Amino acid sequence: MLDLCVTIKGVSFLLQTGLGILGNTLVLLAYTRVVWSERHLQPVDMILCHLAFVDLMLLLTRCVPQTMTVFGLRDLLNDPGCKVVIYSYRIFRALSVCLTSMLSVFQAVTIAPTGGPHLSRLKVWLPGLIRPTFAGLWLLNMAVCIAAPFFSVAPRNGTVPAFTLNLGFCHVDFRDSLSYKVNGVAVSTRDFAFVGLMLWSSSYILLLLHRHSRQVRSIRRSSQSGGAETRAAKIVVILVVLYAVFFGIDNVIWIYMLTVPMVSPVVTDMRVFFSSCYASLSPFFIISSNKKVKNKLLCATAVHEQPSVNTQDSCDKI
Repeated sequence: MLDLCVTIKGVSFLLQTGLGILGNTLVLLAYTRVVWSERHLQPVDMILCHLAFVDLMLLLTRCVPQTMTVFGLRDLLNDPGCKVVIYSYRIFRALSVCLTSMLSVFQAVTIAPTGGPHLSRLKVWLPGLIRPTFAGLWLLNMAVCIAAPFFSVAPRNGTVPAFTLNLGFCHVDFRDSLSYKVNGVAVSTRDFAFVGLMLWSSSYILLLLHRHSRQVRSIRRSSQSGGAETRAAKIVVILVVLYAVFFGIDNVIWIYMLTVPMVSPVVTDMRVFFSSCYASLSPFFIISSNKKVKNKLLCATAVHEQPSVNTQDSCDKI
């Protein structure tokens, strides 16, 4: 029975990691082709591209070593390696929620009806704020996660001390109850703040889409840009709902972990799996919902199967 449980767990992590890496890599390749043909990305595409990169790195720094550990590989990392991997994972995990929230807020402002000069100016300035916001989020999360390397060590032989997260390939040793709970509260507060922001902005998007479908159907049919904005808004709402579901499961487990001094490796594995589901599934929602990404991938397949000049030219015009 134990071997069967280990096999199921290993296969689950392997599928999750493999599919997630494949999906995020395809999204990045599609946007590489967009940049090659159009020389620039639209603001929403910039956020989605950045999100795919962050989720890819999240899977590489967390799920890959976790999968290797499940299948019996030991001594993967030394102390410096654990510090780098855990610190990187914490940053990428935080950026994933921040970018999803940023995407939701950006789309809410974009489709909001212009009701005054302040909103009008904000809509004009918004595309220029994308890159500074990226830089600000990176700096913020690098600062918030700075304590992670100090608690991260390679696994030690013997009994795992209390208030230690046993990740298999690394241990996160908080040494005492106070640092353990302060870290948990700090991380949860940041995550809940950004999730609350994305849920608020997504609710506003849904309200606008509902009004739009009831009151201005003729405008929607005659306006191509409006249709594109509506599709983009629906993608954002889907991603937010997806994140909120797995975030809820993740934090239920995390709150339980904060209430006990010794966390079972099984509980840690469950949290890793559910917290990584968003990074694994979100690229496939992007591919299926985003026409630009889908068309670029289809064109890449067509060019590979029929490498003619006409095929390449028609793909570059998409």
